[in-house]
Amino acid sequence: IKLGSGVMNIWTRNVATIASTFFTLDEIAPDRMICGLGIWHEPLATQVGIHRHKHLLAMREVLMSVRELLHLETVNLQGDYVHLTNVKIDPTTSRKVPRDVKMMIAATGAKMMALAGEIGDGVLLNYLVSPAYTADAMTQIEIGAKQARRSLDEIERPQLIVCSVDNNRHRALDLARPLIAQYIYQQPAMMRANGIRQELIDDVAHIFRSSAPAQQQIAEASQLIADETVQQVTASGTPDECKAKIREYISAGATYPVLYPLNTDIRSFIDTFAHGY
Repeated sequence: IKLGSGVMNIWTRNVATIASTFFTLDEIAPDRMICGLGIWHEPLATQVGIHRHKHLLAMREVLMSVRELLHLETVNLQGDYVHLTNVKIDPTTSRKVPRDVKMMIAATGAKMMALAGEIGDGVLLNYLVSPAYTADAMTQIEIGAKQARRSLDEIERPQLIVCSVDNNRHRALDLARPLIAQYIYQQPAMMRANGIRQELIDDVAHIFRSSAPAQQQIAEASQLIADETVQQVTASGTPDECKAKIREYISAGATYPVLYPLNTDIRSFIDTFAHGY
């Protein structure tokens, strides 16, 4: 069983802290750790006082530095974002050996996908996207892979998938509507790129900009999310419907699913997919 961060943003932790964290985690779970890194998104970053800039360069500097530190190299870098002077991890355990921690980039935009294909061990594809979006992502990842003289097959491509499963189809879809409504408001460009109608985006935004209490806004906006919209960007419905949707993402190019469960009964959720999809 692999363990990983899905994902840690690169702005709020120093690269040496990230590296030492995963070095320690590898001590606990040898050769099972995955370091997933992302650039976060608005408006959350600004709301907590984080100023993001030069996303691609910052990701390149962070990922390469963390990888070198995990390989027990002494790192010197005075970059635009990373500043290290003779920094090296000093293991206090008996396993004073380089650590093979997979470095994955959470990518949504085309340029970040290409960067993941160039320097990452893999790319963690975003959730609340359609299989068609995933298929288009393969082109961008391959562009980056070719720059590093690698093939697409050398890049792991796990796909985050929001999943709500229930033998009662209507109940499963209802569980997914609030998350989709909030995401439409927070990420309108992203949802537009995945085929969500502008009229729906405008209607949802109007509700969330009202002075009503937050829970009332979510409930009202959720009523606008049609069944077809839920199943367009999530794996929601009966067990058979969810499994079929997961297979669509795999057919589009994802190498394996990373399920984001909305169900509260996690044991039952795990049992549903225990024998595959």
